[in-house]
Amino acid sequence: MSNAAAKIPGDDPGTDPEEDPEIRIGRQIRHLRLVKGLRLRDMAEATGLSESLLSKIENDKSTPSLGGLHRIAKALDTNVSHFFAAAERSPGVVARAGDRVVIRTGAESSEDLSPDSEPHLMQSMIVSVDPGGESQGTRQHQGEETGYLLSGELELVIDGQSYHLRAGDSFMFRSDLPHAYRNPGNETVRVVWTNTPASL
Repeated sequence: MSNAAAKIPGDDPGTDPEEDPEIRIGRQIRHLRLVKGLRLRDMAEATGLSESLLSKIENDKSTPSLGGLHRIAKALDTNVSHFFAAAERSPGVVARAGDRVVIRTGAESSEDLSPDSEPHLMQSMIVSVDPGGESQGTRQHQGEETGYLLSGELELVIDGQSYHLRAGDSFMFRSDLPHAYRNPGNETVRVVWTNTPASL
């Protein structure tokens, strides 16, 4: 896989936007919506996002937050990992630094640690959240999640109980419990975050 798939628009004037997963998200969303026969109005009702915002997202004129992307994926009967899978990758065991697929969504980015796009029983990401960034609402789904903070501070709320984590701390919880997070610190938080089954 070329490094271009892991770069962010504007980082390199030579980057082909057709190879950037952040650029492709809107087209993927629109394609899935049309395949399922859903109108923008249907998506707005299912996600709580406005039709105008959804239209901008589909036309790559706006980038959804990770929370918004979760809601869109759920409305389309898929998960966020579907959008990572669209980036072409060669099968293998090792994913080299700089060659991994990264999706930026507002104040967050998720870097897929898998070397390929094949379905797996679990999914590991490096999730980065800028200061003040948050999950924008709670989430619930089947499975389990575990994580390890590489840097920064993270407020993790599980089933209404808040936990303040710092670099070096780790966590694990059942995903069917309502959960949310935010970065209350002054630096970007980076978390190795693993879900099983893949749901991010």
